[in-house]
Amino acid sequence: MLTAAIRAWWQFYSQIGNFLFPPTCVGCGRVGSWLCDDCAATLPLLESPVCPRCGRPWEGDGLCPACRAHPPTLRRLRSATLFAEPLRGAIHALKYRSGRDVAMTLQPLLVRAWLAWGMKGDLLIPVPLHPRREARRGYNQSALLATALGLALQLPVVTDGLERRWNTPSQTYLSREARRRNVAGAFRVLRPELIRGRHIVLVDDVATTGATLNACAEALLEAGASRVDGFTLARAA
Repeated sequence: MLTAAIRAWWQFYSQIGNFLFPPTCVGCGRVGSWLCDDCAATLPLLESPVCPRCGRPWEGDGLCPACRAHPPTLRRLRSATLFAEPLRGAIHALKYRSGRDVAMTLQPLLVRAWLAWGMKGDLLIPVPLHPRREARRGYNQSALLATALGLALQLPVVTDGLERRWNTPSQTYLSREARRRNVAGAFRVLRPELIRGRHIVLVDDVATTGATLNACAEALLEAGASRVDGFTLARAA
């Protein structure tokens, strides 16, 4: 009951805010959306060379130093583009300013990147928020991105496949090792019957160190997934 009340209050507050202060495109300032179609179309794809494992821009031979030192649980992680303006502002709007429409605006970019990287998978699972955080926001931005991608590719999306067991602190200002410790054991598989023997692709908004995605992958592999990859909208270099 409390969760529903919080969600309803937040959605009402956001609607009033958008009415009084209509969203403007973070790229060109056009009124009507946080990211217009024209600006979204100019976002460049992240291209090779990247680390073959974590997808971080990398011009060396083989795996990047971080992957050599700490091999990721994910078999492969790829991202659509770099975490830079105007996308940075669009992701901020998606996460903190009720900019749900940003996910569908970015659908063509996600699809182009998916095809360019030759991504494969049986189903998409978004990285979950803790229920309290999702209640305050009113939605999970990663689920919106996964749904937009799944609709275009006709891939099933399981939004309730994973649960974040506790409300971990934000990863934003933590070191690589602190991020790993922060999310260790934080995720639990809710629908193992959908996971066993399947090739899962985790979907998230931004990949930095990959700690959250790898923690999710560990839970999925323990539940019987045959392989877990990751795909994110943006990559923080």
